[in-house]
Amino acid sequence: MWDVPLELTLREGFYAGVMELIVLWDIDHTLIDNSGVSKEIYAAAFAALAGAAPTRPARTEGRTDRLIMRDMFALDGLPELDWSVVEAALARAGEERFEDLRRRGSALPGVREILKAVSAQADWVSSVLTGNIAANAHVKVSAFGLNPLLDLSVGAYGADALQRPDLVAVARERAQRLRGVRDGAPVVLVGDTPRDVEAALATGSGIIAVASGIHTPQELVAAGASEVMPDLSDTAHLLQILDTFAAR
Repeated sequence: MWDVPLELTLREGFYAGVMELIVLWDIDHTLIDNSGVSKEIYAAAFAALAGAAPTRPARTEGRTDRLIMRDMFALDGLPELDWSVVEAALARAGEERFEDLRRRGSALPGVREILKAVSAQADWVSSVLTGNIAANAHVKVSAFGLNPLLDLSVGAYGADALQRPDLVAVARERAQRLRGVRDGAPVVLVGDTPRDVEAALATGSGIIAVASGIHTPQELVAAGASEVMPDLSDTAHLLQILDTFAAR
C-alpha cells in the first residue's frame, strides 16, 4: 500500500482503487420516449402566457427550456417575459400532463438496466443534464419509475443556463459540493443529439451518443462523437465504455 499523506487523501480524494466518474444522462429520446408530450407542454405554457396557441411548434433537439421558450415568443413577435413566470407556466403544464406521459410514453430499451448498473458503482455519480426545467425533468423520469435510479439533486437543468454546454459546469459543481466528488473527476454525457456531442466536446467531457432520437449514427459521428450506440440496451458494453472514461 502506498504511503499517501493524509492531507493529500483529504484534498484530492485519492486512495487506491478509486475511479470517480460523473455520468450525466439526457432525458428525452435518450432515457424516455415522450410521444409528443414535450411539445404539448411547451404549447400549453405558451398559450397560458400569451392567451393564444403558438403559430409554430417548439424547436427542441437538445436546446434548453430557456432558449426554447424565448424563441417561441420571438417567432410570434411577442416580448420575452420574466423567466420566473415562464418557468412556473412550464412546471404547471408538465404536472398537468404527467398521466398523459405515463400512458403514452415509455422508458427506452435498456434504460432501467443501465441506470441500475451505473447507480450500483460506489464511486460514480449518475444524474441528468437536460434542457428541461427541474420540475419537468422529475415529471418525465418519475412517470416511468426512473427517479430512484438517478441522483437528481446534482443534475443540471434548463433553468440553469441558456446554452447546453454551460450546464456541464453546473452539474460538476453540484457533484463536488453535494457528493464530495473531487475537482477534475471525469464527466461523461450520454445523449441523442449533436448538441449533446457539442456540449461534451466544448467542456472536455466524454460523450456516448445514442441514435435513439431523430439523429442518425452518421450525424452523431459527424458532430464529433467517437462512441455511438443504437440505444442503451447493451448494458455490459456501456459499462465497459464508462469504465474507460473513469480510468482516464
